[in-house]
Amino acid sequence: MKLPEPDTAILARRADIVRALKALVPDGIVSDRAGLAAYDGDALTAYRQAALVCVLPRDKHEVSAVLRYATQENIPIVPRGAGTSLSGGALPRADGILLGLSRMNRILEIDYDNRCVVAEPGVTNLAVTRAIEGRGFYYAPDPSSQIACTIGGNVAENSGGIHCLKYGLTTHNLLGVELVLPNGESVRLGGKTGVSAGYDLLGVVAGSEGLLGIVVEATLRILPKPPVTRTLLAAFRAVPAAGQCVADIIAAGIIPAAMEFMDERCIAAVEDYCAPGYPRDAACILIIDVDGLKNEVEDGVAQIAGIARQAGAHDVREAEDPAERERFWTGRKAAFSAMGRLAPDMLCMDGTIPRRELPKVLARMAEMAKEYRLGFCNVFHAGDGNLHPLIIFDVMKDDELERAEAFGAGILRLCVEVGGVLTGEHGVGVEKRDLMPEMFSQIDLAQQQRLKCAFDANGLFNPGKVFPTLSACVEQGHMHVKGGRLPFPNLPRL
Repeated sequence: MKLPEPDTAILARRADIVRALKALVPDGIVSDRAGLAAYDGDALTAYRQAALVCVLPRDKHEVSAVLRYATQENIPIVPRGAGTSLSGGALPRADGILLGLSRMNRILEIDYDNRCVVAEPGVTNLAVTRAIEGRGFYYAPDPSSQIACTIGGNVAENSGGIHCLKYGLTTHNLLGVELVLPNGESVRLGGKTGVSAGYDLLGVVAGSEGLLGIVVEATLRILPKPPVTRTLLAAFRAVPAAGQCVADIIAAGIIPAAMEFMDERCIAAVEDYCAPGYPRDAACILIIDVDGLKNEVEDGVAQIAGIARQAGAHDVREAEDPAERERFWTGRKAAFSAMGRLAPDMLCMDGTIPRRELPKVLARMAEMAKEYRLGFCNVFHAGDGNLHPLIIFDVMKDDELERAEAFGAGILRLCVEVGGVLTGEHGVGVEKRDLMPEMFSQIDLAQQQRLKCAFDANGLFNPGKVFPTLSACVEQGHMHVKGGRLPFPNLPRL
């Protein structure tokens, strides 16, 4: 992937830009080389680039002031949460302002009557649950990085997590946002009811990857903890058998709270890393949560255990106590970290496929690993077909990075080929940007870009992400002029 060439005119004005931003956010400017190095990328570790300057606002008023200034001076803005993005969504620009929202980390309101929490974008995902668990509530989306990832980033990427099968992604648990637009104005979308008149702009913002505006407040749905939760671990001697088991469980009308897949190589790495108690003799395992009322859970556990055995599981066991259940899930969430035992570098892919295609896709990925001469591990949200193959490599060796990227692109093309999509919860960012035409026609992409233009006419928010090509809307004739808008001369007609 080639990083964008910076605007030399903006680079030449760097000293003046830094001085102006210090007047707006006096105690929140990072402009020295060493300080900027801490923000030069995200969890897509292969790419690094220092920002022109990093701004760390403390409140929404400072965000508005920075955006007004950036728009007036035509300077790109890249928003950043905790930097846990896995698609390069927070990768800075050399000619842009990196807007870090980590200091906006207050929970503003907890409303148990309306079952919601209002939080600033820098609040970590896990902090929301920690704040309310004493009253028996929790926040459902639970990415593996939940101890670090932030609510603003979760909204931008429409994050999911282990329990998204039953409880949905961020968009299903997001009731409202306050969004700052490029001109510094704020708009509120949705609210505590999660219902608003007119177009569903809240649905557009969830998963918009920082291209439309900056979320400065989010209203989140919280849920009471289920009365009973039980966890099963099913071990298989063949990977396709586990894929068939997943399809059979869903076909039976059973919706577990979570259903996660880990293959043999991943099991070994995780066992060496944190010893959760997985069977090392298995080709793969499924970890399955069933929650709800006691009778409902008992029936679900019995049905799932029977289906697993019928599909070929040689070992089906239940966590004996909360401590063992915690170990099972701690191991699953540690899978990404455990890859460091296998290789120094990793690409975590993210594509979603129809569940019935799981056996076919898993078999094809094994063949592709041999073609690209690279190791990989499978760990993913099996219940909703959201794959996370972990491609391991060493960036210092020959062409391994290029082969890893080609392997990843091949996996994503395979997902689309079988009727799936390019991303389930990690976003497009720069990683999948050039693959968008695999899934969308030029007319599809043009229509999506029109929506971007409606929010960000100058194309200043997170440019270079998501769309393979997107010139500023002013160049397309979409910029507002006295007397109204001009047509789109350079975009395909619908």
